[in-house]
This record gives sequence, C-alpha cells and structure tokens, in this order.
Amino acid sequence: MNDASALVAYRFAVAAVAGTAFVLWKAPLQFIILMAGGLGIGVLAGRLLSFIIKRVHQNYLVTISFMLLMPFVTYLVAEDLHVSGVIAVVILGLDIARFKNQEVPGNLKQQSQSIWGIIIFLLNGLIFILIGLQLPYVYKTINSSQALLYIGYAFIITVVTLLLRMVRVFLQKVNLQRAFRKGERKVTADALLDAKNSLIISWSGMRGIVSLAIAIGLPVTLANGRPFPERSAIIFISVVVVLFSLIGQGLTLPWIVKRLKIKQELAK
Repeated sequence: MNDASALVAYRFAVAAVAGTAFVLWKAPLQFIILMAGGLGIGVLAGRLLSFIIKRVHQNYLVTISFMLLMPFVTYLVAEDLHVSGVIAVVILGLDIARFKNQEVPGNLKQQSQSIWGIIIFLLNGLIFILIGLQLPYVYKTINSSQALLYIGYAFIITVVTLLLRMVRVFLQKVNLQRAFRKGERKVTADALLDAKNSLIISWSGMRGIVSLAIAIGLPVTLANGRPFPERSAIIFISVVVVLFSLIGQGLTLPWIVKRLKIKQELAK
C-alpha cells in the first residue's frame, strides 16, 4: 500500500511540473478520491474474479488465465474512470490471496505460484535490461561534468531510504512486542522480531523495477511543448540508486547474514 499511495502522490507531482493546474487545498481531496475510487474498483474486480473462479476452477488453464489477465483489466478500467489503477490492482491482489486460500484447490495453487514465480523472475531480469538500455543513452544526454554530483545524490538517496526503512522496521519490532505483551491483535510469538532479523529485513529493502519504471515513465515534454526539466538527470540518478542498492546491499546481504549467525541460530 505504501508503494501504491506513493505512486499516486508522484502522479500529482509530475502533473504539477508538467503544467497542470495545481491547487494545494484540492490535492488532498483528489488524492482521497483517487485512493477511494481505486479501492472500490479493486473490491469489485475481486468479487467478480471470485465469482468466475468458483464456476471454472475445475479448468486450471481457464482459472489461471483469468487470474493473470484480471489485474491488467482492473488497472485499465480504473485509469479509464480516472481513479488509481495501482490501488485497484493492490486491492485485487489482496482479494485474490484471500479467496485463493479458501476456494482454489491445492494443485491449482502450486501451478499458479509457479507461473507467477516465472513472471516475477522475468520482471526482475527486465530491470537489468532496462538499466543496460537506458544508462548509456541517459549518460550522453546529461552534462558529463555533473555525473559525479548526480552519483553523490544517488548515494545520499540510497542511504536515506535505507535509514528510513531501518527506522520503520525497528518501530514495527517495538509495536509487535508491545502488542504481544498486551495480547492484542492476536500477535503470536512467531511474529515477533529480534534485532538481528530486523536488521536483515531493513538491509533487504533494495530498490528495483518500480523505482526505475516511474522514472522512465516521466513525460518527455511539458504541456507547452518544452522538454521535461531534468528528466535525464532524474533517470540517471534513479538508475544509480538501483545499482547502489542491488549491488551494494545485494552483495553484502549474505555476508551480514553470516556475520549475524542467523543460519546457525535457526538450525538450533
């Protein structure tokens, strides 16, 4: 949900820069309408998909096809109605997870998970293809004397996002422990986090395809036909942030797990 709401806020920011009239007091109202509309479309799409799957779940091919196609249909319908397609798809995904555990046979779950696993693998590979395609082109379009400055910005952004994630995860650790002691929200001992696991979760928050996609998705021109300001710089910084997090955090994560002796403790 945080990614989805951030994308909605990002949409407002891009619209303001691109020349769309931006009124401060209207923005929160429009934000709520976009979120609420997307939520409503997502709920309706989930109910429709559940209704269909109940009647065709014996045919695995048809069932999986509907589960793959419905997110795209939901997004397009929501955007056509001028509400948040991202929020609609998130809500649909939550609904699919709910009724899949209740109404979908075990064999179909395994097949569905395998297909989604392949799609996720391909999308993760796509990010490296996009980086390879975009980085040389973007580097040529920026001022080469500013490249080191942009890399510095990317490093600062990476550190700040990592610190913010660590604060959020450790706050969640405290909240879970407090709720467990009070017996609230049916929090079990298995859900509690210790300092080591909180650090691993924090360090695992690597930037990826969403960050790069929204940067590449910036409009090329403004409403008056002029180039979108600093578009190439934004894409370059985004690519470097992704590289910092994937290479820096990604390569050091196994070392951190080993140093914290997580595997040995789990084995015990």
